[in-house]
Amino acid sequence: MTDDERFSLLVGVMGAGELWPVPDERIPPGVPMSAAYVPGIPRLGVPALLMSDAGLGVTNPGYRPGDTATALPAGLALAASFDPALAREAGGLIGREARSRGFNVQLAGAMNLARDPRNGRNFEYVSEDPLLTATIAAESVKGIQHEGVISTVKHYSLNGNETNRHWLDAVIDPDAHRESDLLAFEMAIERGAPGAVMAAYNKINGDYAAANDVLINGVLKGAWGYRGWVMSDWGATPGWECALAGLDQECGAQIDALLWGSEAFGDPLRAAHAEGGLASERLSDMVRRILRSMFAVGVDRAHVGPAPDMDAHNEIALRIARAGIVLLANRGALPLAPESSPRIAVIGGYAHAGVAAGYGSAAVVPPGGYAAVVPIGGQGLEAGMRNLYLLPSSPLSELRERLPRAQIEFDPGLGPAEAAMAARRADVAIVFAVRAEGEGFDGADLSLPWGQDAVIAAVAAANPNTVVVLETGNPVTMPWRNSVNAILQAWYPGQNGGRAIAEVLAGVVNPSGRLPITFPVDLGQTPRPELPDPATPWGTPTTIDYFEGADVGYRWFAKRGLAPMFAFGHGLSYTRFEYRDLVLGAGDTISASFSVANVGDRAGADVPQLYLTSAPGERCSRLLGFERVELEPGATRRVSIEADARLLAHYDGGAGTWRIAPGGYTVAVGASAVALRLAGGVELAGRAFGR
Repeated sequence: MTDDERFSLLVGVMGAGELWPVPDERIPPGVPMSAAYVPGIPRLGVPALLMSDAGLGVTNPGYRPGDTATALPAGLALAASFDPALAREAGGLIGREARSRGFNVQLAGAMNLARDPRNGRNFEYVSEDPLLTATIAAESVKGIQHEGVISTVKHYSLNGNETNRHWLDAVIDPDAHRESDLLAFEMAIERGAPGAVMAAYNKINGDYAAANDVLINGVLKGAWGYRGWVMSDWGATPGWECALAGLDQECGAQIDALLWGSEAFGDPLRAAHAEGGLASERLSDMVRRILRSMFAVGVDRAHVGPAPDMDAHNEIALRIARAGIVLLANRGALPLAPESSPRIAVIGGYAHAGVAAGYGSAAVVPPGGYAAVVPIGGQGLEAGMRNLYLLPSSPLSELRERLPRAQIEFDPGLGPAEAAMAARRADVAIVFAVRAEGEGFDGADLSLPWGQDAVIAAVAAANPNTVVVLETGNPVTMPWRNSVNAILQAWYPGQNGGRAIAEVLAGVVNPSGRLPITFPVDLGQTPRPELPDPATPWGTPTTIDYFEGADVGYRWFAKRGLAPMFAFGHGLSYTRFEYRDLVLGAGDTISASFSVANVGDRAGADVPQLYLTSAPGERCSRLLGFERVELEPGATRRVSIEADARLLAHYDGGAGTWRIAPGGYTVAVGASAVALRLAGGVELAGRAFGR
């Protein structure tokens, strides 16, 4: 390869779209516009790389007029299914739809741990737990890459807040980092073998993610032996020196020119190579890694595919929504009886039009387009993308279809008094509440916007049989929680979300979702009740000290003895499950087997979870394993789980190894992190292993 050919593979330029409306002459005519284009080398059979955002489907923020794709439920909804097989199907769907458009790299695999319930992008991510996050993310990557399309995992690492993310320094103890966010990436990379890893925007312990020699060269490529390439996030390459720290490819180069004054891997990198600052060996390694992933995944063999079966993809979106809806509370209000003829008031949340979706680079235009787009705005690069998107799956219409004998009245929920009047005329009041969340913005608090908390409180006071359906990308506070009879967490449920919600409310589908993130009573229970300098202007450097270390989410609550509003792993069903006959084994790790029985009167799915609750010298809570179990009434199934040894260990950075302490360990099987039903202890000899 010539030097010009080598350097050409190191820069991805954005196509013209809503975020960046300026055409780039480096993109040839006829190339579908997308997040990035990297030219191929025809004489060597190296295809061009065409990249698209794809966390929840193949996105299209104004790139390709009229193009639509399957709009999947939020990442948190997929994670709430606790179903790895479903995650792989979701990935396959994305891969097929990408290939049909000529795209061969999907910027998917969003998997930052949910450390802050205000983070605007939590809806894209998976969970607060390393094991659950790695399991779901890896299967999604496998599904995408099975179609001959490269998938990333992102954002490496600690992109846990959106406020001033380009100027944020995430400070964390390195050993705790290895036990939490980095462990999630490590396991996902081992299992999913993604072709690329995308670095984050923020700094980690003083160095930008794309310029972080410790994390890229030391951990990712060194300790883990990662063989793929590392790309930047868009506008996150502050200089050519990132190449020395392990960054292999600059993407969104035009934004780098805007933020940092030049495209780092263009003329500056060429000049550094000519002057000896960038060794030829390093240049070759950068190119080799990109080519290696292209050929390993098979993008050289994957041609533009046929139009995928969109009906089948719509069914996958529906199944994810069904499996991800979490019944948080139920005092006998649900399920509604399809054979009865109640008077039902459906109130608020644009339920007559559709269901909410998150905004930013993960927003997907569904077939037929959005039901509505409500502009919100703000400051910063992403302000123009900050909208409330409504996907055209109307819960109101779906309820009317599934409850044909009911008298259903709709009230928009514009104010408490009007909503209360509608509630008084009904036997059941169902209040839909939405919150617009997305890239570039964190929530100021956990309340519902636009006076919706007051509407719910008024409806609950007017009608004792009130059900609340939440369409949000994060936990919310619930000052009305004890006044309503049922609460359904629907997340952002995707293009078939209205149907899935109606099916769960009507009892056509038995709810089976489990929380992948803890719902605190309020922000006072979280490590940082206030974000640092929340009122500072966009562009102001800030620091977040992750002093909680590896104790993220439910682990933090366990260490502090705090009782959450709803625990990690929590979710109710219309049937009942029992756990029996726990048998434990010990060797290099801990194994457990137990029986799950459906002792109710209808079929359903349960998610038994195995937790480490104590280790030598410490009380703790760590998810060691889980399994989604589908059971008919009266049926029993045996479940076996073997823990990844790293989940029992602590990382010793001084020695560069994992260590399991000798002594007694206690584990428990439960329906959530706090609803533990079976427990037992084992002795481990202790050992050191790995890097």
